[in-house]
Amino acid sequence: MSSEWDRTAREVLVDVAPEAAAVLDRLACGVVPRMAGLTALARVTCAGALGLEPLASVSTPTAEPAAAAFAEQFSLDVSAVTAAQRADLEAVLGGRAGEFALAVYAADWVPRVRRTLAELFCGAGEWPADVDEVDGLWPAVGEYVGAVARLPLLDPALTELVRLRGARQHECRMCKSLRSAPAMAAGADESLFDAIDDYEHAAFTPRRRIALELTDAMIWQPAYLPAGMLANVREHFSPAEAVELVLDISRNAVNKVAVSQDRDQALMPGGLQRYEVHADGAIEYGEPIRLG
Repeated sequence: MSSEWDRTAREVLVDVAPEAAAVLDRLACGVVPRMAGLTALARVTCAGALGLEPLASVSTPTAEPAAAAFAEQFSLDVSAVTAAQRADLEAVLGGRAGEFALAVYAADWVPRVRRTLAELFCGAGEWPADVDEVDGLWPAVGEYVGAVARLPLLDPALTELVRLRGARQHECRMCKSLRSAPAMAAGADESLFDAIDDYEHAAFTPRRRIALELTDAMIWQPAYLPAGMLANVREHFSPAEAVELVLDISRNAVNKVAVSQDRDQALMPGGLQRYEVHADGAIEYGEPIRLG
């Protein structure tokens, strides 16, 4: 008897998370007309750096070394984007630098999601490739955050562990300073969060450890996902849960946009703060957390 694992990634994604799948398609296919060449550059640069299939383009990549250097560093390790790289990008693009960073996020993370789901399931299926003109990418990014937040299956503590692992890998100062109110209400505390940095040796459940392994793999080696790890995901997560986990990891990586532009300052430098993501994707920041 066949199972959901025997279906294509595209089929399962659309069935399990239709709203998120539709917005992900918009990120994959949306191009700001005045930035078509730069978007093409971001797509070939990010995919080339990661060893993944690039998103489709309708324009020849613009030959712009500053934009290429920024996109490559964004993909490989966003925490290492330098002040000089940011300055060079702004010198060339001016007010378009922020929009370019959003195009780089799409070029960087949509292929990671597609590759991971294709390896978890029975191949990719047919991803949409028709490129559409859009006024800007930020509305789609915001809608993606909300659509993924509304997925219902993963428990809040596991979701928060995955978010914090990504935050620490990307060195996002704001994300590292936040703690999920629902996760804390479910019993998660700093002793649990502190164990993230050495999760391989921590007393985590198999589900939590495997979720963190997948987080690291998608961040650092998305083209070389270990077969054993993928098998463990299939063993400990349902197909729908696995889709939600992959989307969670990609949603969290939106923090790379702020990190790349040095706009990830914590709201409470040196402290911790509660937060909650509502069904509409809006983030509510709560009271400071007192430790000890």
